[in-house]
Order: sequence, then C-alpha cells, then structure tokens
Amino acid sequence: MISINKELCNRCGKCQRVCPAFIPVVEQDKAPYVRHPEVCIGCGHCVDVCATGAFLNDQFSPESIHTINRELLPSPESLMELIRSRRSNRTITTKPIPQSSLDMIMEAARYAPTAQNSRQVQLHLITDDEALLRVEAATIGYFMRLARVLLSPPIKWIARLFLGKLYDEVPALYAMNEQFKQGKRPTICNSTALLVISAPKGYDFGMQDCNLAYQNASLMAESLGVSQVYMGFVQVGMFMMGVKKASRILGIPENHKAFAIMGLGMPAFKYQKYTNR
Repeated sequence: MISINKELCNRCGKCQRVCPAFIPVVEQDKAPYVRHPEVCIGCGHCVDVCATGAFLNDQFSPESIHTINRELLPSPESLMELIRSRRSNRTITTKPIPQSSLDMIMEAARYAPTAQNSRQVQLHLITDDEALLRVEAATIGYFMRLARVLLSPPIKWIARLFLGKLYDEVPALYAMNEQFKQGKRPTICNSTALLVISAPKGYDFGMQDCNLAYQNASLMAESLGVSQVYMGFVQVGMFMMGVKKASRILGIPENHKAFAIMGLGMPAFKYQKYTNR
C-alpha cells in the first residue's frame, strides 16, 4: 500500500518531483494523494526524500529507512583521489581477505542502481579453493584449445591474415599454461576470491547493471586496500563456452549470464603514485 499522511505532509512536492512513475500528486490547494500505485517500481525515492515521514510505502518498513550521515560522506577531492588511485593490482598474495571487507564489497555492489529498479542482478562470491581452481582450469583449458586451433596447419595462415591480434596472443597463452602447470593461476591472477556479477541472459540491461555493480564494488575494494582485477580472460572464456556450461563452472543460476567478474585478493604492496590518463 502507498499513501500520504495528510496531517504530516507539508506540501513540499519533493516526492512528486522524484517519482519516476508519477504516483504522488501534491498541489498546494488540494489534499495530497497517490494515483496508480500499482505501477510503483519500488525505488524508494518517495520515502527517502520525505523530511516529515508523511509518505508511506509498505515496501519499506521503518527499520529499513535510515537518515544519511552527511558528515561521513567523502569530499569531492577525497573521492577523486580514490578514483585516481584505483588500479588493477595483480600482486595478490595468499593472505586471506577479511570477511568484513568482503561483506562491505558485496554491500557496495548491491547498492548500485539498476534499470527501472528491476534488481535482477545477482552476486556470487567464490572463495573455496577447489571452486577457484575449477574456474582457472576451465579458462586455461579453453584458451589452450583455441591456441592449438590457431596454430594448426590448415588454418594457421588464415589466422595470421584475418585474426592477427588473436594469433599474436598465442605465445602468451602458452606461457600462461606453463604457469598453470607450475601451480599458479594466471587467468584469475592468483585471486583468493572471485565476485561473479550476473543477470538473466535475456535481460536487456544485464551488461549495464552488472558493470555498475562492479564499479561500486571496485571502489569499495580500493578503499579497503583489497586488490581487484577485471577477469578478462575468464569473462571471454565463459562467454565462448556458453551460458549453461559457464553457469555450472561459476556456480550461478543456469539461466544467468556472468556479465562482470572481479578477482579479489590482498596485495603484496600498494601503489604510491598515479599517472595522468
């Protein structure tokens, strides 16, 4: 149920101005009311903007509504410094990531906006060592099969001619395979955790919503001193394997597609500078 407490409403009209579904109607010479509450997308703008507590939406209990402590908000300068300092630090160690840090990274990702507040993004955290090894083995296995195809005599010259950039990557793929044989995990950058951000495969805004969540999580990880690396090899490998096989390897719902994957770990050291970009 959505309603406006007429006794508490001060007719400021803010709820009307922020509602994307045009549900509140607030006019100075009339009692405030709501129209077509059934089209509410549950974004909470109405409840969060109301200073007097007059706007009531049963999707949000009183316990779920929090007053913003603006003294804790970063200044534009400090936020920009965090953005500039964020790097893909691949010097990941075996030191475990504090659970409190993982919880905050996940919460930051959950607070990312989604198209029409659809909230179809799901987060899956992989920390089990066997599961991490399974992702690494599947990824390196895919790319080694690809490398062998690119070097096979029947298509080698075609690959060099039409797939030059990909063909040039073959030596690097073999080098990564050698690292894997030595017990390292090059495609996941030796990460001790993987954050898989997925959405239903037929959802039109899956890529946008998942990468918004990724950005939130990445900045939170940076603020906590946790390395975060975009898993490009894993992302491509899982895409080429197909949704069903990738979902089994990653442990996500079968009808979901992983649109963003983040490697996490504690770095051996931190960068001291940033360069212009």
